Amino acid sequence: MKPCRECQHQVSEHAISCPNCGAPYPWKDRWEGWGFEYKSRMAIGSLPLIHVSFKYRPDRKPVVAKGVIAVGQFGVGLINISQFGIGVISIGQFAIGMWVVAQFALAYSCVAQFGLYVYRGYGQIVYNIFRLLGGA
Repeated sequence: MKPCRECQHQVSEHAISCPNCGAPYPWKDRWEGWGFEYKSRMAIGSLPLIHVSFKYRPDRKPVVAKGVIAVGQFGVGLINISQFGIGVISIGQFAIGMWVVAQFALAYSCVAQFGLYVYRGYGQIVYNIFRLLGGA
C-alpha cells in the first residue's frame, strides 16, 4: 500500500484510480497522462529527429507530435504522418503542407479525396485555389 499522491489515502500499487479522490494511478509519484510518447535524443535545432505521440495530458489535452519526423494523432513536422497534421510532406486524414496525401487536404500539390491545391491536385473533389477564387 502507498499513499495517493493527491489525497494521501492509502491505495494499492495496482489501483487504476484512487477510491477516495479519483486520481488516476494514485500510487505513482508523478503521472503525465494516458498514451504513448517517444522523442529521439538526436535533434536538429530544437526539434527531435523523431517524435511519436499518441498521448493525452492529465487535463485530457492531446500532446502534439513536433519533430523533423512527426507521427501521431496531431502532428507538426517536416515529414508528418498523423490524423491532423501540418508538414512539408504530410500524410493523414486532415493535412496541410507542400506535398500532401490525405482525405482532406490544403496543399501546394496533393492527392486527396477532398482538397484545395496551388500547383497540382488529384482526387475525387479537388480544386485549384486560384481558379476557385476566380483567378486565371
